[in-house]
Amino acid sequence: MDYQTIILEKSDGIATITLNRPEKRNAFNPQLLDEFIIAKDDVAADPAIKVVIITGAGSGFCSGNDFSGDTPPPDDMPKSMKMRQAIISQEKQMFDLRRIPKPVIAMVNGPAIGAGLGFCLACDIIVASEEAIFGFGFSRLGLHPEAGITHLLPRIAGIAKACELIFLGKAIDAREAERIGLVNLVVTKDKLLNTTRELATSLAKGPTIAIGLAKISLYQSWGEGFKSALENEARANAICVTTEDYQEAVKAFREKRPPVFQGK
Repeated sequence: MDYQTIILEKSDGIATITLNRPEKRNAFNPQLLDEFIIAKDDVAADPAIKVVIITGAGSGFCSGNDFSGDTPPPDDMPKSMKMRQAIISQEKQMFDLRRIPKPVIAMVNGPAIGAGLGFCLACDIIVASEEAIFGFGFSRLGLHPEAGITHLLPRIAGIAKACELIFLGKAIDAREAERIGLVNLVVTKDKLLNTTRELATSLAKGPTIAIGLAKISLYQSWGEGFKSALENEARANAICVTTEDYQEAVKAFREKRPPVFQGK
């Protein structure tokens, strides 16, 4: 397939899917999500592929949803419904990453923000550059967390830390992310690719079936809770997107100024 917004490479039992919208810090748009689905299904079904690496082109991993192209919904579909359907479609991909019976490594080369952070957390192992930033800025846009973050973050960092990061819309650096257990390993920028490939190569030499079954078992107890969290997030953001605070946040984003929220 002739991909436009991702790059798919396969070698030595390792598939690398690169989100390829560097001019937008690899923000999600419908085309990128559609192409990612095709690539993800390809590598999941390919018996020659033992490990999957996901990364971003340029200086960022993924900056979340692309608000620069936000357009009014069709007259026959309320904006809240459009938002909910888009989030459910997007988050299905996060859930499906957990169902691939092969290790999935996030190679985080730069900012992982909002939904891009959830995308990162849905991977099995995270290797980050020292230049990586992990952003929880949903509240700064008048939105509810998405991409499974309400399920994943408390289980990784604890409920108190999750409340702090989400309520305040904080961003943390790679070393802090490593300290709270958000990432597995932090390395210098120049070592990121080689370190990640070495890890992937070690995994690719392992017993793929046994590893895949172990992955399924590890996530099985989280399964129903994760699906419920995804649905709750989609429902909550269907409400948030109708608020004046959200409209102000999008306007402020485009005007490159801090938003002034009114709580309504």
